[in-house]
Amino acid sequence: MTNPVFHAPHLTGLHPGEVLDVHGPEAKHAVTVRRLRTGEPLDLVDGHGTRASCTFTSGEKDRMSVTVADIRHEEPRTPRFTLVQALAKGDRDLQAAETATELGVDRVIPWQADRSIVRLRGERAEKTMAKWDSTLTTAAKQSRRAHWPHREDWVDTSRLARLVAAETDTLWLLLHETATTTWAASDTAAWAEHPRIAVIVGPEGGIGEDETRTLTEAGAQTLRLGDTVMRSSTAGPAALAALQAVLGLWG
Repeated sequence: MTNPVFHAPHLTGLHPGEVLDVHGPEAKHAVTVRRLRTGEPLDLVDGHGTRASCTFTSGEKDRMSVTVADIRHEEPRTPRFTLVQALAKGDRDLQAAETATELGVDRVIPWQADRSIVRLRGERAEKTMAKWDSTLTTAAKQSRRAHWPHREDWVDTSRLARLVAAETDTLWLLLHETATTTWAASDTAAWAEHPRIAVIVGPEGGIGEDETRTLTEAGAQTLRLGDTVMRSSTAGPAALAALQAVLGLWG
């Protein structure tokens, strides 16, 4: 079984044999929820690729001491993956972001599409994005990741189009049920030449014609993933899983 993962922001400069004191919610979770005992292994990660394999020494309430056994920096895999996920009702957008994190996504961009029922304004926007951050953090720890996905500010379609136009070295794949280009007919091996691949997923009501035109004119490519119409919570993770398989990233 792999070691449980906890977040520690400052791991640079540590060496094997050092004793590190961890305070706050992460230590509280280790001590009171996971109930770690002396001698049990755990990993500390900073979310930016550094992983410290440690041994639990002692702890109480919201404090724990660990002994560093090994520390290393894990390089991110390429291509880097982005999920542009349209806001959806019933937390289906969060389900997509959570599963995408488990599948190794590097960046998540919430998208307020024209047909998104959820609308972000003021305090609601702040609370919604905080919920996204919490979901990504929990999923990153559950999947034992050293590199955690970055959640960018939410965008509307016009801002998304500007981002697509600006990132010319990113392959932008706009998943659409009526696209004439299919996954099976695409030269997927050539996609590995791009440093970044982004998957754009619309809301439950679909992506409108005007939005599709705006995004394709900015540089996105429409793509039909399969013969079935997937929910907003399923399409992105399905595409990310397929990408990793065809690009040989699953060893």
